[in-house]
Amino acid sequence: MLFIIIFLGVFNPSIVRVKYSGGDWYNDPDIIPNLAKEINKRTKVNIKEQEKILTLDDPEIFAYPFLFITGHGKVKLSKEEQEALRTYLWNGGFVYADDDYGMDEYFRGEIKKVFPEHRFILLPSTHEIYHIFYDFEEGLPKIHEHYKGPPMGYGLFIKGKLSLFYTYNSNVSDGWASPSIHNDLEDIREKAFRMGINIYLYALTH
Repeated sequence: MLFIIIFLGVFNPSIVRVKYSGGDWYNDPDIIPNLAKEINKRTKVNIKEQEKILTLDDPEIFAYPFLFITGHGKVKLSKEEQEALRTYLWNGGFVYADDDYGMDEYFRGEIKKVFPEHRFILLPSTHEIYHIFYDFEEGLPKIHEHYKGPPMGYGLFIKGKLSLFYTYNSNVSDGWASPSIHNDLEDIREKAFRMGINIYLYALTH
């Protein structure tokens, strides 16, 4: 992270939504503003509540410590986007990706192209990302039921650092949507916001 800040001479804690080809990267446009409001309300971090939208091949991504990716289906990255993502993560950036059903196969395939020498590791419930601010004793909460089985949080580690956190069969970001969108109960939305805050604070401090 320090390398990126020095390299560009700028640091912006706002949340960036990644625009990509092939799928609905724009899904649920209110989720980032809603999460940002909760971050500002519950922590000492102050971020803009409006999301920033960038493609991975935009040099401006290096001014932001946190990139967010979601969608329902195909994720396709150009060679330039793959190279930029590799450079971004290799130099300390953080990506949170949330499968909103149907993204898994494509996202994993694209990340394999970016980091063929690395693999996703299932994080144990004891990992710090589940306890840094709010405590999730059982690990990743399940916000929406997409597939049978438990929710799973995977990590991609670059130089020993958790650089990409990928949630599957959990759909944390859906819980950030306004109540009328998915009709989630308040306790479900609360779990989602708490997990989102944990993810963001982890990215900011590691």
